[in-house]
Amino acid sequence: MQTRDDQDKTKFYKPDSRRFLVGLARGAAGSLIFGLPMLMTMELWFLGFYIERYRLLLLLLVNIPLLVVLAHRIGFEETFTWRQAFRDAVIAYGIAIAMSAAVLTLLGVVKAGMPPTDILGKIAVQAVPASIGALLGRSQLGGQNDEEAAEEDKKKNRDMTTSYGRELFMMGIGALFLSLNVAPTEEIILISFKMTPWHALVTVSLSILIMHAFVYAVSFRGAHQLSQGTPQWHAIVRFTLPGYVVAILISLYVLWTFGRLDDTAFTHILMSAIVLGFPGAIGAAAARLIL
Repeated sequence: MQTRDDQDKTKFYKPDSRRFLVGLARGAAGSLIFGLPMLMTMELWFLGFYIERYRLLLLLLVNIPLLVVLAHRIGFEETFTWRQAFRDAVIAYGIAIAMSAAVLTLLGVVKAGMPPTDILGKIAVQAVPASIGALLGRSQLGGQNDEEAAEEDKKKNRDMTTSYGRELFMMGIGALFLSLNVAPTEEIILISFKMTPWHALVTVSLSILIMHAFVYAVSFRGAHQLSQGTPQWHAIVRFTLPGYVVAILISLYVLWTFGRLDDTAFTHILMSAIVLGFPGAIGAAAARLIL
């Protein structure tokens, strides 16, 4: 005898090949849309040459559990087991690799006769943000009816209620995605050298303010509402400040991955993290709205 939850799953989860193929097409579109800024960034082309292979391998390995959790929330079709989420994560990675290779070849960045290690390095660096974009394609480009959208919102709200850690994890994914877009550029280092301590303090304050406003104040779609009687400081202490810490930690990791922290004084490391933490914080806030 089916329970009500089983009936709801049957209602909203209708596995058929056409729906899955549409999901793949949305994934390819999302990979292209969200990954194109990096695919056309010169600094990232050269990263394929000089990035240390153990750092690149670590980035690729770290991306796998991120994709699995993200796929569990917004895979190519509704997922109810971690096995299905892992399948969607692998598919997203495959789409990202294929799209990155195709675009880089089209742009002449990858050519016949280049050393295989350089080709693999260029594609691997680009595949990380492109794979996140492939999964975001379903969330942002999907055409859901009202019932499906309502059911998905209920699922997200249920997940956020039962797992505070998962919400911080999703903020980390958003921070990683935006940080990867700008961390390889020289401007991050240049800005960090030009900043004074007062600039840094204002940047930190503005990052935290924007994070909180995005989620609680400006009424974006997916914005969170505080329950009646809950003070504003509760959300700031419980979500906004920890989210900013996550964004800073992600920024430090990305800067380290791209070799931006090597032989660098602590003050400049901190300044660079604060500069990169600004887009990272916006990405973390956006993740709470759309994931």
